[in-house]
Amino acid sequence: MNVTPKTVLFFLILFSSAGASPAFQSDHQYSRIPFTLGPVSSGVDLRNMVRRQIVRQSCALIEQGAIKREQAFTQGEWQSWRRDVRLAVLSQMGEMPFARSGAPLTVRQVSGFEWNHCRVENVLFESLPGWDVNASIFLPDAKKFPPPWNAIVIPVGHSSKTRPHYQIPAQAFARFGYVSVIFDPPGMAGEKQGGNDHFTDAVRCYLTGYSANRYFVIDALRVVDYLETRDDIDMSNGVGMTGVSGGGTTTMHATLLDDRITAAGPSCCAVPIAYHPVLDGYSTCSETLPPGRFKFGLDNVDLLCAALPTPLLFMCGEKDEVFKIEWSRQIAADIASAYSGSGYKERFQFYADPGGHDYTLEMARRFTKWMDKWVAQQPERTIPSLLQTDFELIPAEKLFCYPNLEGNIFSLNRELALRLKKKRKAETLSESVRHLAQLPQPASIPSARCSEPFQVWVHHVEEIMLNTEPRIELPATFMYPMTADTAVGAVLFFDDRGRWSELRSQGLLAELALFLDRSVTGSAVMSVDLRGWGDTTPAFLPYDIASWGDRDRWICYLSAATGDHIFAQRIRDGAAALAYLKARKEIDGRRIVVGGYGLGAAVALHIARLDEDVAGVLAMNSLWSFESLAVSETYTWSLGAFFPNVLRYYDLPDLVRQSPQPLLMVNPLDAGKQPVDRTRLQVNNPKVEILEKPFQNEEISRFVHNLIR
Repeated sequence: MNVTPKTVLFFLILFSSAGASPAFQSDHQYSRIPFTLGPVSSGVDLRNMVRRQIVRQSCALIEQGAIKREQAFTQGEWQSWRRDVRLAVLSQMGEMPFARSGAPLTVRQVSGFEWNHCRVENVLFESLPGWDVNASIFLPDAKKFPPPWNAIVIPVGHSSKTRPHYQIPAQAFARFGYVSVIFDPPGMAGEKQGGNDHFTDAVRCYLTGYSANRYFVIDALRVVDYLETRDDIDMSNGVGMTGVSGGGTTTMHATLLDDRITAAGPSCCAVPIAYHPVLDGYSTCSETLPPGRFKFGLDNVDLLCAALPTPLLFMCGEKDEVFKIEWSRQIAADIASAYSGSGYKERFQFYADPGGHDYTLEMARRFTKWMDKWVAQQPERTIPSLLQTDFELIPAEKLFCYPNLEGNIFSLNRELALRLKKKRKAETLSESVRHLAQLPQPASIPSARCSEPFQVWVHHVEEIMLNTEPRIELPATFMYPMTADTAVGAVLFFDDRGRWSELRSQGLLAELALFLDRSVTGSAVMSVDLRGWGDTTPAFLPYDIASWGDRDRWICYLSAATGDHIFAQRIRDGAAALAYLKARKEIDGRRIVVGGYGLGAAVALHIARLDEDVAGVLAMNSLWSFESLAVSETYTWSLGAFFPNVLRYYDLPDLVRQSPQPLLMVNPLDAGKQPVDRTRLQVNNPKVEILEKPFQNEEISRFVHNLIR
């Protein structure tokens, strides 16, 4: 056929006309058929569900604390309220041996030299056994300011004492006639590196039940002890303490614990905690959020007001990018109200510097005036304004003290973890699990919304949305044999990678259900996304762009502060899922194996302890022990594993050794997610079987089918 342009045009017109003809229209209207497969629609935003729940819990507890504080000042009972705050802070920190309870100091002189307008001495002393303070002391010109001198302690923030905004204020105070002491915090940019990382190492302290803040604050308190040993220091009216950012946070805590601090000047460190870091999603440091902080109702204003009647100069920067000025003004107004209500109005002052997140020379000048009034008792003295160019930076190496680095947050907390192991009582295991999971009674059956069953060969598959707590909804996938005449056994599975990880592509869960096997009636499986996993994985927020920003970190720290850690929440979710599965008519509740992968396996071990009617436990690639996270130099598990207080009560091997059900552990992992050395896997429980290699599906199937078929 000879195809010409006219021929092509003819067929184009023909087919386009035919497509428009009513005779060729379909009666089926496929495009109008709704697509109903997939997860059941949720009544909440699953990607923000976990964060919003934590925000609700946090804000409710903070508000309760605010009401308690306001009532205390209104009713004239602020002193008993202050005592309760101080006791709560101490309970979070653990042992704090200072002043009369502290051991005598052994001071080691490192170096000394003359500098412009002052003399500098570098010394070392221990604040805790094996834990050094690297202090640089700036002494005034003795000819201009004869000793004894009053002193100012300057805790360094998340930086180094060699940086300008620490050593220049220290020089300025000496130039104004005050001894000043600067010292590095654990980790960050200073000398105390190794085992002191604010994020990696500080969170380990959750496991032992204390806050890493003790290692920041004890240094500041022991510096006061050190000043008491010097003949050239006048301690008759106490000392002052001032710092910026993390140094301001240390100042807040030290001031409310030590009455020797008689003038305080925290700077750029405190706003209403609901704004930051709760509502803004900021990944702060764990030392500022000890376990149970919000449960005690401790907002930043509580910490500052609990310093009463200590004179307090609260400072901030108008251009601070994180501690925003409007929030700083609000907390300052609340502090002023408390000081006024207690009869100490004149002992509070607020200064907003025109700068940013910094400790400026004007702040140093104003704190000097504050010291003159309340400590040196010379309020009429004139303090000149100084410029940055009036000072010369001391080379960093001249301020080095070379502290012992073997004593650090990691090593000291490791020792504590090992001591706790010797104190634990095995007979209280079940009660301890219930206590930490906050599940005093058997879990109630959650409400649920289910999809229509979908036939997949010889099984039905339902997508389910479990409502385990108010505004908490958990997606689950349920597969059960469609030909069963009676109730069947089942596997309930939790997977920190998501519920479909062992279902899709005929994975292990499909094998356990005998998927595609027409010769026998198979079993059921239900895989559940516990909160924060799978479809409920939290979305990223703006501050997660920062190098230290991390949603896992924010969730761990904030949930710990509420006293209801994310791991405890997942245990309750798992218990509710088990209650639901046992209530399904298709399931024989006496033939359920609870299993999991990763942290899901650790949850499964807890669920089985809470319900001893469970037929068996399957733990795949589970964390072997919480203790390993505290004693191993490195770890790779998510922060959801750092269950606060757990090492005071039990460890995962305790759950294994005392398992009343048959238990199969497959490839247990250490802190670095490497296979645990077999010498550590001796559990002396005949019901426990351990497979040291991953994904031994035949052995897993044998174990499970013996229990549920």
